[in-house]
Amino acid sequence: QVQLVESGGGLVQAGDSLRLSCAASGLTLSSYVMGWFRQTPGKEREFVAAVNWPGYLRDYADSVKGRFTVSRDNAKNTVNLQMNSLKAEDTAVYYCAARKGTIFGLINQYEYWGQGTQVTVSS
Repeated sequence: QVQLVESGGGLVQAGDSLRLSCAASGLTLSSYVMGWFRQTPGKEREFVAAVNWPGYLRDYADSVKGRFTVSRDNAKNTVNLQMNSLKAEDTAVYYCAARKGTIFGLINQYEYWGQGTQVTVSS
C-alpha cells in the first residue's frame, strides 16, 4: 500500500521558516517525480514545487521562487520543502504527491497524494 505522509507544518510568523517533509512507503521514489502542492479553502489546489529523480531538476511556482527549496533524500525515501521568508499568503494545506516517470506533469497526472499538513503564517 502506497503512503505519503507529510509533516512539519505549523503556525509561524511572517518572515519565519518551516521545513516540510514527506515520507514515502510502498513505492520506490527512484521511479517518481515528487511534487508539493497547496490549497486554501474555496480555491483549487495549486502547484508549489517539484523535483525529478535523482533530484537535479527542480521546478517552482513563481510565487515561491527564491524562497522555497525542494529536495529529496533518496536514501531515506523522503522529499522536503524548505520554506523561507514565509508570507501570510503562503497559508494553506500543503500536500506532497508522486508521479511515476521523469516529466513533472500536470496536477491531475500525479497518482499518489498525502493527507496534507497545515501551514499558517500570521502577519
